[in-house]
Amino acid sequence: MPQAVDPSSSLRRAGRDTPLSITGVGAVTGYGWGAKHVWDGFMLGESAVRLRTGLEGFVDGGQAYVATISADGGRPGGPSRFMRALRFAAREAIADALERGWRPGPVVGVVHSMVLGDVEMWRDYYRTPSATIGGRQWVQMMPGTVISMMMKENDFHGPAMSVTAMCASGNAGMITAKSWIDSGIASDVILLATDLSGIPENLRRFQDIGVAVLDSPPFDGCRPFQEGSRGFVGGEAAVAMVLSNQDSGSYADVLGGAMTMDAWSAVSIAPDMKEMFRCFEEALEVSGVDASEVAYINAHGPGTAQCDAAEARILDELFPDAHGIFSVKPLTGHCQAASSTVELLATIYAFQSGYVPAPPQVAPGHPRLIAGRTPRRPGMMVKSSIGLGGYNSAIVVAEPRP
Repeated sequence: MPQAVDPSSSLRRAGRDTPLSITGVGAVTGYGWGAKHVWDGFMLGESAVRLRTGLEGFVDGGQAYVATISADGGRPGGPSRFMRALRFAAREAIADALERGWRPGPVVGVVHSMVLGDVEMWRDYYRTPSATIGGRQWVQMMPGTVISMMMKENDFHGPAMSVTAMCASGNAGMITAKSWIDSGIASDVILLATDLSGIPENLRRFQDIGVAVLDSPPFDGCRPFQEGSRGFVGGEAAVAMVLSNQDSGSYADVLGGAMTMDAWSAVSIAPDMKEMFRCFEEALEVSGVDASEVAYINAHGPGTAQCDAAEARILDELFPDAHGIFSVKPLTGHCQAASSTVELLATIYAFQSGYVPAPPQVAPGHPRLIAGRTPRRPGMMVKSSIGLGGYNSAIVVAEPRP
């Protein structure tokens, strides 16, 4: 009879002994086309969220505060905004990694974190007479086409897939990429995370369920771990990262991560928080890290009462020695499927610059809330991401190996 295998043992082997290096980054956000704009926004503590008008019929008052990605010169009938943003981020990340000394291994795979896909293209498809939609345009709407095109452009032939775990999709993609490299399925992975779903229809629905704040500037309505917060402001992002076991030019090292599912409600966190605690505990275990080694929680922190209270409890009970907690959602907006990856750029920024890019504190809050751009103290960071429907995720990130 086959001997039972303890699944945690294989997870431990994929942990701290084989850190995953982030060797290249690319991004398109509300700040602009290019990762440099994100770094500049973090340095200045300025929000990418702007007042958007022309939303009559969907949003009360016809305007909303949201960090959307500009069209950037797209031509009628050309690639969609979603496709252009994803390919720009991928190209920037790969060029960045090559410049920093990365050399592609024999099997480069791709993981794409997404939820709704190219919502604008599909919306237009259902509103347009079918006779005007050609086969070429229809093929471009398939979620796998943009991955195929990116891999063809770079002559990559490793495994490729999309993952979806609501707002935890970016962390899910990172954990998947690490498992591929740890197991030898791929030598390197390009992690993509794309969400350009800030269309009026979606903004309205998030407001309807009581989590989005559309009528207030970011620091008025979205105040994670502070008094007076009413929810999150919207955002869009396309982020790409080059991941490998090569330590040349690494921005940061991912030591491990974990995911659990509440399986309790479509919109609420399970009151006992049992699975959320288990997620953080397993992330530490598979990474070979003690909670006392963690300096900061780079939180999901959407500014909703329920989620902020849950992560604050995690901080207080699991990480009593940590210096603090912060969330960059007032700066970037909540970028949904791409949220954890664009927020992971804040951890990279902290390791590279020596400053934690926390947004300014504008109201009384948690006693360990990091207020504004603050000198970083030594230690690791845990990046948490919590998805609508009970998706819990956490990854442990360390400064790059010397």
